[in-house]
Parts: sequence; structure tokens; C-alpha cells
Amino acid sequence: MARTTHPSDHEPLYSRIATQLLGELRDGSIPPGERLPGERELATRFGVSRETVRQALQMLRRSGLVSTDRRGSHATLPGTTAEHVPSLDFPVGAHTAEPCAVRRTTVNWETPPPEHAHALGLAPRRPTLVHRYESAAADGTGLRTAVTSFSAVAVTEVEELARYRDRADGTAEAQLRRAYDWMRKAGLTLHHRDSITRLPQSVRVTRRVHDQYDRPLEITDLVVDAQQDALVYEFTLPAAG
Repeated sequence: MARTTHPSDHEPLYSRIATQLLGELRDGSIPPGERLPGERELATRFGVSRETVRQALQMLRRSGLVSTDRRGSHATLPGTTAEHVPSLDFPVGAHTAEPCAVRRTTVNWETPPPEHAHALGLAPRRPTLVHRYESAAADGTGLRTAVTSFSAVAVTEVEELARYRDRADGTAEAQLRRAYDWMRKAGLTLHHRDSITRLPQSVRVTRRVHDQYDRPLEITDLVVDAQQDALVYEFTLPAAG
């Protein structure tokens, strides 16, 4: 295959582009966990052909610095993969360290609540993956219930969620605690937005999650039996560098 060369030092152009792209991965210009831009966008950015970009990506793949699947290309530099990001249990805030006498989770392929369908951009009566969680203490206090609806984007692009479609009958125990890890592995950067509403005997938290392209991924309604004045959320994030 003919190779385009730099006119001054005869370095293959694709090699120079690979070096520049690797620099962006290392300096954080392309954030960890996000998919690399498409070949067309990279070609425009570097002022080269898509074939040159394709050769540069192939060079990085051979070096083990980039991996490509049906969802696109992802950096595999040490410390940049989703597995190195601390995990958040799904749904956030539903799980408690207190001993529970009742804890049940199920998934079903069904029409979501109307407000969920609207938030996710789903057509009326279009079914999707719906997750339900319930826990309570032995004496029945501390009841927590959560209903989550996933968007078409999440079910289509996150392989582990897609597998539930054919077996989501509302009866089997569902283990989705790593749902956010699965989303990051699929190249999705997660942005959470919580709205907290105080009710007479409980607190409702409505959580909306979207990706780096502002596409909705899921919406959760979490209701916590509130016997105290404050609802405490605790998050741990890695230090920079």
C-alpha cells in the first residue's frame, strides 16, 4: 500500500497523525472513557484524508493503545479505561448499609410511565427496559423504592443491558448494580442531574442521566421513607492526576 510521507523528513503522515492523536489522549484533550471522534471528524481536524486517519488508528491498535469495536474506537492507555473509575452502584441512593429484611429487584420489557417516556424521548406506548428496586428494614421502616426506565440509546449501545430484553419478564431477580460501569465501558460519559422533592412522609429523588452527546440514558424515581430531616448522599471521586 502506498504511504503518504512528510515532505521534509519522510516520516509517514499517518505516523505523525498517530503521534498527535496519542498526545491528545495523554493530555486529556479527549477525556478518559469517551469514544474517539469518528474518522471524518479526525480527518477534518488534522487536515488529512480519512484513509490517513484509518492508518493512524491501525498503528495505535497494533501498539495496544486503541481498541475498536462496533461502537467505535476507545483509548486503552493505562489509567484511562472505565474500569479505573470508582464504581457507583445502580441505582445511586437506593442501596443502604443498614440490614434489610426485604430487597427485591426485577426488570421488565414494558411501556414506561408517561413522564419517563417523555424524558427519554420515547414514542407513546413504546416499550423499553424498566427496572424496579425495593428494600426495607426488618420492622418495615426505611422503605426505599426505585423505578428506572432506560432509553433506546442505553438499550441499544450497552451490550449488557441489551441482553436483558429477551428475559425481562418482571419475575427473575435482576442484578444491574454495575449498570453505570457497563455504560462507561460502552464509551458513554455519564452526567447525573438529581431533583429532590420533600413529600409528607418521604423524599422523592428524580435522577436523569445523559451522555456526552446530551442523549438521555435513563431516568429514575427513587422514593425514600424519611424519618429524619436530612437525606444524605455520599460520593467518592478520584483526585486529579
